[in-house]
Amino acid sequence: MNGAEAIVKTLIGEKTKHVFGFPGGSVIPLYDEFLNYTKEIKHVLVRHEQGAAHAAEGYARASGKAGVCIATSGPGATNLVTGIMDAYMDSVPIIAFAGQVPTTLIGNDAFQESDMMGITAPITKHNFQIRDSNQIEATIKKAFTIAMNGRPGPVFIDLPKDAQTNKVTKKVNHVMIRGFKPNLKGHPKQIKAAAEMILKAERPVILAGGGILHSSAYNELLSLAEKFGIPVTTTFMGKSVFPESHPLSLGVLGMHGRKVANYAIVNADVLIAVGCRFSDRITGNLDTFLQDSKVIHIDIDSAEIGKNVAVDLPIQGDAKLVLGDLLKMMKKKALKSKEWNNKIKNLIRECQCDQDIDDNPPDPRRVLFELQKLISDKDIVTTGVGQQQMFASHFLKREKPRTFISSGGAGTMGFGLPAAMGAKTAKPDVNVIDFDGDGSFAMTQQELATCKEEGINVKAVIMNNAYLGMVRQWLELFYDKRYSQVYLNRNPDFEKIAQAHSLNGHTVTRSSQIYPALKEAFKEDEASVIDIQVAEESNILPMFAAGKNVDDMFGWCIPKKYFR
Repeated sequence: MNGAEAIVKTLIGEKTKHVFGFPGGSVIPLYDEFLNYTKEIKHVLVRHEQGAAHAAEGYARASGKAGVCIATSGPGATNLVTGIMDAYMDSVPIIAFAGQVPTTLIGNDAFQESDMMGITAPITKHNFQIRDSNQIEATIKKAFTIAMNGRPGPVFIDLPKDAQTNKVTKKVNHVMIRGFKPNLKGHPKQIKAAAEMILKAERPVILAGGGILHSSAYNELLSLAEKFGIPVTTTFMGKSVFPESHPLSLGVLGMHGRKVANYAIVNADVLIAVGCRFSDRITGNLDTFLQDSKVIHIDIDSAEIGKNVAVDLPIQGDAKLVLGDLLKMMKKKALKSKEWNNKIKNLIRECQCDQDIDDNPPDPRRVLFELQKLISDKDIVTTGVGQQQMFASHFLKREKPRTFISSGGAGTMGFGLPAAMGAKTAKPDVNVIDFDGDGSFAMTQQELATCKEEGINVKAVIMNNAYLGMVRQWLELFYDKRYSQVYLNRNPDFEKIAQAHSLNGHTVTRSSQIYPALKEAFKEDEASVIDIQVAEESNILPMFAAGKNVDDMFGWCIPKKYFR
C-alpha cells in the first residue's frame, strides 16, 4: 500500500469514525484513498478549514475522543491554526493533518508551502512531519497517544505529498515516545495532608475546572461535595461537570460569574482547586486573590501548579484518581460545622438574577429561560464568543457533563456553529444548539452549507443585538460610551441567510414569539436558524473590571455588603 492508504487504515485502527476537512492539491492522494473506505470512515466536507478544526473540537468535547481535521498545504494549513490554538488553550484532543509540498521542495518557497512545523510548535502538544511513508502508522499512533494522555491537547501532522504516494515497504512497530510519561497517581502523603486540611476547614470550597471533564471525575467530585457538604463552583471550562441545580452548586465564578461563587471564593479558608489553571478571568488582581485562603491545587500538569497562584499543597495527578484516593482517606470522617453551608444556601436564595426583565425588545436572559424549557439534560449547547457566551454561562443550567461547549482560553469568535456540527456528528441522538451572537455567527455562517449537505441537524439560536456586544459593553462601562466600530446594524438578515442555504429561518422581535419559534425550529428535521433580535444595549452582569479584585463586582444579585 502507499502512504495515503496507510493513513486511512491507521485512522480506522484508532477507531476514528469521522473526519472534518477541505481538500486541496497536496492532499489529493489522501482524499482519493477515502473513496475506498466510505463504510469505515465518514468525511465531512466543511466550507472553511477553520470550521474543520472547530468541528473536530466539538466532536472531541462531546465524545471524549480525539477529533480529526484535515486541510491542504499553505493557506489551507494556516486556516487550521486558529482552531488548533483554540484546542491548545482549552486542552482539547484533536489530530490536525495538513498537506505539504513534496520533501524535495520543502524550504524552496514552493507553491502553497508554509512552515507549519514552525507555526504550530507553540500551539500544540507536539507536531510531526512525516518524510518516510514507513513511519506513517507509528507516527499517527504516537499522535493519538500524546493528544489523549496526560493533559489533553492538539497534535499536528505535516504530510508531504510524496509521503502519501510512496509505497510502504516495511512495518515500523516502534511507537514508544521518549520522555512522555504523564504522572497519574497523586503522592499518598500529599493526599493525606489534603484530607486533613479539608477536614479541619471551616469554610471549604471546591473549584472544579476542565480537568474534571477530561478525566471523567464527575462522580468523585459529586461524592466529595455531598459527603462533606462542600459547595462547588466551576471555571467556565468546568461548566457541566457538576449539576447546576444541585443545592451545593454555586455556578461559574470569575469576571462574569455569579456573585455567590465569587463570594465563596473570597471568604473560603480552604480552596480545593481541581483541574484549573487560574486564568486572569478568574483571579482578577493576583495580589488580593485568595490572600486569606489555603490552596490545594490538583492538576495533571505540574506546570500549572503555582504558575499564577501560590499553592499551599500541590498534588500532581489525574483528577479522577486523586479524588478517588482522597475520598478513601476521608471515608470515616465528617466535617464538623454546617454554618458555612447554611450561609451559602441563604446567599444562593438571595441571588435571584431573573427579576425585573423587560419584555420588549426581548432580554437575553428571557431567551435562555425559554430555551431551558425546551432542552433536556442530555442536549448539548455550544456557544459563539461574546456576551451571548457569558449569558449562557450564567443563566443556562446544565446538569450532565459534556453538554456545554464553548471557547474559553482563546475566546474564538465563530466557534459556535462548527463546534455544534462536530458535537452533533459525535452525538446524533441528542439536540445540539448553537447559542450565538450576530457578530460571532457571521464569521462561520458558511458552515450552514455543510449542515445542509451533510444532514447535520443543529439549531442556531442567535442573540442578535446589532453590536459586537461584549466590546460595546466595555466601551459603555469603561470608555464613556465612545462606541468605536462595534455597530453591525442587524446586517445581514439571518433568516434570509438560512434560506439561501435551503434551510428554514425564523426572525423573532418580541418576547412572546421566542418559545413558539424555538419549539417550531426544534420540530424541523434539519438545521435551522432562529434570529432573536434582543435589546441592543443589554449588558451581561455582574462583572468586575480587568485587573480588579474579585469582590469588586457590580451589577445584579448579592449586594456588596456581603463581601468582607
